[in-house]
Amino acid sequence: MAINEPLTERAGSETPAHLAERLHLPFGDDLRLLTRALTHRSYVNEHIDVAADNERLEFLGDAVLDFVVGSWVYNHYPEMAEGELTRMRSALVRTETLAEFSRQLKLGQAMRLGRGELQGGGRDRDILLCATFEALVGAIYQSKGLELAREFILPLLDPMADIILAQMHTIDPKSRLQEFTQAQGWGIPKYVTSQAEGPEHARIFEIEVHVSGKCFGKGSGTSKHLAQQVAAKNALENIEMLDIE
Repeated sequence: MAINEPLTERAGSETPAHLAERLHLPFGDDLRLLTRALTHRSYVNEHIDVAADNERLEFLGDAVLDFVVGSWVYNHYPEMAEGELTRMRSALVRTETLAEFSRQLKLGQAMRLGRGELQGGGRDRDILLCATFEALVGAIYQSKGLELAREFILPLLDPMADIILAQMHTIDPKSRLQEFTQAQGWGIPKYVTSQAEGPEHARIFEIEVHVSGKCFGKGSGTSKHLAQQVAAKNALENIEMLDIE
């Protein structure tokens, strides 16, 4: 780090060289890609001598993670249906999970951030931790190829997958459906009451759940909440029968 950089940017930070040594990262003596992976655009905006931020590496790392995690889930859970595989992969590459990987590796202390991001608690923001992890994966792939990127990623998956698997079996259908559709970029499910029959004290509600404007499931129950849960469960079962990339 340059000697004339402000004290506030040095405090609590870790150099790329020390990070590479601590995590045994495969960059050797050339730390240019690693340094870029740790560099947020707010840092570039404040340092005219820094040419590039980590956004392109983040894009690359995102693609590598999708492939490596998808392949690992497919081979690790041969008994899983396609819909469950998709939910597991989505849960392992979502922002919160990748941010947790960053915390486990203590990447926050090595991130190069501008003063505003530092003062705003940027070292512990999920979105920045996730982006840095993706950029680091992209840097390893760009520097050393897919196999070393895979070796870096895989040890993190097993413990987290066990936690996610337990959650998948305890989270209610509405929450599972919303988690899945948001991970797919489909937005939040909408529940529409299509029918309500019977007397006030014994009414039966018919509910449809719509995702991206399409009806994915239907359910009925003695309350709207119960009918929505049934509709969400039906939607999840229907999604498992779809060929979702």
